[in-house]
Amino acid sequence: MNVQIEESWKQALQEEFSKEYFSGIVDFLKAEKALKREIFPPGNLIFNAFAQTPFHAVKVVLLGQDPYHNEEQAHGLAFSVQEGVRIPPSLQNMYKELHADIGMPIPKTGNLTHWAKQGVLLLNATLTVRAHEANSHAKIGWTSFTNAVIEKISKERKGIIFLLWGRFAQEKQTLIDVSKHYILKAAHPSPLSAHNGFFGCKHFSKTNELLVQQQQTAIDWMIQD
Repeated sequence: MNVQIEESWKQALQEEFSKEYFSGIVDFLKAEKALKREIFPPGNLIFNAFAQTPFHAVKVVLLGQDPYHNEEQAHGLAFSVQEGVRIPPSLQNMYKELHADIGMPIPKTGNLTHWAKQGVLLLNATLTVRAHEANSHAKIGWTSFTNAVIEKISKERKGIIFLLWGRFAQEKQTLIDVSKHYILKAAHPSPLSAHNGFFGCKHFSKTNELLVQQQQTAIDWMIQD
């Protein structure tokens, strides 16, 4: 793997990288490559969320499940797609909620790097996927790694806002010390569930209210086309 991960994360997750399960992930991905299987995101973007949002800079954790599995979509940030790619339905619904919540115009791009650079860790529970096969890497060990990421943030940081959308994300609540952090829960923004409590959740404005209460800079959610 051509791994790019920011230095503060290397320090924070040092123990994880030396564990047997992580070696297993590396071996599995090498085997996939040897079989000429296409993997998303590209190797240099697998850890993009960690490159864009250093450990000490995390303010918000937005948890997704696994990367988009079609060409040119995934670039290592949950819910985000690369420039010029059609905006996926869940992200379209996130933009609709942002418009209703804070009046943000609906962007034409689905690239959320602007959020990541401000401290929104866009973390998928699984960091890779085989082309056109959703959840195909869900059981290769990534969950152990990303669970450790959540636990590390919970243990060593304070006042982080965790946005847990849908049942899968909400199951991660057991990893979070609720006496130190904030959890905002809603339905998943997928078209299948957005009308069951995602629309109207106002999580974007609520996140900023919580940040301002802690004398932190609010997130600028506006995406520039």
